Amino acid sequence: MTLESLGRRIQALEDVEAIKNLKARYCTYCDDSYDADSIASLFVEDAIWDGGIRGKAEGREAIRDFFLRAPQRLSFAVHMVMNPIIEVDGDQATGIWYLFQACTYAEGQRPVWGSARYDEEYVRVDGRWMFKTLKLTSFFWTPFDKGWVKSRFA
Repeated sequence: MTLESLGRRIQALEDVEAIKNLKARYCTYCDDSYDADSIASLFVEDAIWDGGIRGKAEGREAIRDFFLRAPQRLSFAVHMVMNPIIEVDGDQATGIWYLFQACTYAEGQRPVWGSARYDEEYVRVDGRWMFKTLKLTSFFWTPFDKGWVKSRFA
């Protein structure tokens, strides 16, 4: 192993960890009453946030506006993400994550379990990893007392 190849391997590990930290910040800001300014700061100017049934926002300002309204839909949320598969290629990367989420639908204060998959693209801008696209594909959203077997809706 050469110093050059070792340097590339270390850089790849650091990039993966930086992307994991980016995702953790996204979840933290979402769980902090959907801090719209902080969430938007994680996305490049022309980013796309695609929540499927939740809606779609194109561009950083549209993403910010979307999350300004999020507490009206979800008054409480805990984003638990797991099983990341992150592939880095220079200043671009892709990621897949699975979501398990406890949340409260604001209308009727209904407690809900949810599960989904995130498919994401990232770009490094001025040495910082940011979201280029984030796509959420829902598996289920269901009342917590019934579970996904008795009452699955999406």
